[in-house]
Amino acid sequence: MSGESPLYVLENIAAAHGGRTVLRIGALEIRRGEALGLVGPNGSGKTTLLRILAFLDVPASGRLFFDGREMHPGPGNGAGEMTAARRRATLLLQEPYLLRRSVFENVAYGLKARGKRKGLAEAVNAALDAVGLPPASFASRLWFELSGGEKSRVALAARLAVQPEALLLDEPSANLDAESALAVRDAAAAARSSLGATLVVAGHHHEWMKGLCDRFVDLSALSDGRESR
Repeated sequence: MSGESPLYVLENIAAAHGGRTVLRIGALEIRRGEALGLVGPNGSGKTTLLRILAFLDVPASGRLFFDGREMHPGPGNGAGEMTAARRRATLLLQEPYLLRRSVFENVAYGLKARGKRKGLAEAVNAALDAVGLPPASFASRLWFELSGGEKSRVALAARLAVQPEALLLDEPSANLDAESALAVRDAAAAARSSLGATLVVAGHHHEWMKGLCDRFVDLSALSDGRESR
């Protein structure tokens, strides 16, 4: 993995909410195709960093590079670059939101939004299989017919279906039953091996993360400007 070029480079990143600094990173590189674990106490900025890496939030200061290009939020070309990058990275939140539709429509949504209609059913079925939910049993179910663990797996399937270059997971094993937690970890590992996806996983369940991540970064140790590579 040492020979891989970085997918993300962060320099002097800071983020604030309500006038309070919630994230400060001197320097961080995330290599293409690696699996990085983010750890640290509550309030250290793990979710904030994931949202920045997914291009959903903009840091208050600092420089963010993705695939060798600096991301410039704002109008003009910067907005276009951010939109394009957002389609290449996807975030699974700890409590994922499902559309009030069938499982099939939830998983197909991102593909349809990208204009991908050909082979839609095959792509949806493959994504459901990847998270251990047989399409014959689950594709037609409605959102309210799912358990908590099944909802998380459907939400992950929706993200796997678009074949992201960066798969970002926020506390993915929290509040899941053992079967669902294992299925989520196996699906994320498979996305890395089959798609070459870069994984960034934030959490407290270190044993679960050890089976997936190559290295760990403690966000509470990055605020002093030290570099992590």
